[in-house]
Amino acid sequence: MTSVAEFLGHVSGQLAGIEAEGLMKRERVIAGPQGARVEMGGRQVLNLCANNYLGLADDPRLIAAAGAAMESHGFGMASVRFICGTGDLHLALEARLATFLGMEDSILFAACFDANGAVFEPLLGAEDAVVSDSLNHASIIDGIRLSKARRFRYANGDMADLEVQLRAARKGGARFVMIATDGVFSMDGTFAPLREVRALADLYGALLMVDDCHATGFVGPAGRGTPARAGVRADILTGTLGKALGGALGGYVAGPKPVIDLLRQRGRPYLFSNALPPMVVAAGLAALDIVEAADDLRARLVENAAYWRAGLEGLGFRLLPGEHPIVPVMLGDAKVAQGMATELGKRDVHVAGFFFPVVPKGQARIRTQMNARLTRNDLDFGLAAFAEAGKAMGVLK
Repeated sequence: MTSVAEFLGHVSGQLAGIEAEGLMKRERVIAGPQGARVEMGGRQVLNLCANNYLGLADDPRLIAAAGAAMESHGFGMASVRFICGTGDLHLALEARLATFLGMEDSILFAACFDANGAVFEPLLGAEDAVVSDSLNHASIIDGIRLSKARRFRYANGDMADLEVQLRAARKGGARFVMIATDGVFSMDGTFAPLREVRALADLYGALLMVDDCHATGFVGPAGRGTPARAGVRADILTGTLGKALGGALGGYVAGPKPVIDLLRQRGRPYLFSNALPPMVVAAGLAALDIVEAADDLRARLVENAAYWRAGLEGLGFRLLPGEHPIVPVMLGDAKVAQGMATELGKRDVHVAGFFFPVVPKGQARIRTQMNARLTRNDLDFGLAAFAEAGKAMGVLK
């Protein structure tokens, strides 16, 4: 029989192993609002690692909307919606999201992790199948595991392999088949080939589910996401309020009304989690008002991403190719990625190293992310810091 002390010794040993491998994640303290520059340790530093793509996290219009909602609707809902009652603001945001995304209906969750955790289990049974991209977000992987559906996986963006897996699912007698994919693969900043995925879905009579967290609000016409960018339809779309739409919290599933209705009845993260605070919902509505008229912000974001990518490549860094505002700087070794982040921090640039288990071993990187609020001076400051840090770490000659 083991003791609590032995258990804690085992856990401490795991932590020591993580530290020895250079894989320990350390959180850094921000004082004040999220923005293009943030206060850390009493200094204003350039922020290149937030999902704040349109720079709305500290937007006065969202803050005002949130404050007004607290005055009119209070601080929180204190329970789940089918028990304590659903808020008028919640219904308004769900209707607004559905309209914005071109869907019949939508349903709000505490986070998109919960949305992806809810979507598979109520809709698919043991007689069904899910075909999932190998680089899908952890929330999709976990959501699929919660369902009884058979699981098939295809190599990232590989349409030949996707067709092999669809054939296998159909040959195995699957009643319903759902293809699940990120619209944007967040570690690499690459787009799923949705036009080709949709064609295969139609060929094999499959549903298409897309997680659009790293696209909603700033990718595609009017920021309506990766399906709109590809000119195709997703049957089910999940996303978040926690990135471009204000950066707080909250996720959603959008799709046909019968799907949304069933999730209200059987989606466990919906049924057993507090409703989103009214202030977050009101700010989400304000964010959609801004996003629908934000062609200028989207254009600036594209310009910033292109300038930043060209600047890093000009310095000699190895990047993953792409067009998305996620620009990964590939370093390979976890300790090098951690050291590079530390060197950049010394130069007032806030970045984070990404390494196993977030990315495969040997593919450690610093994932930089662009923001529409960054100025050209900000980007030049960041490039100069990367040049100095790269030389200090021996990454650049």
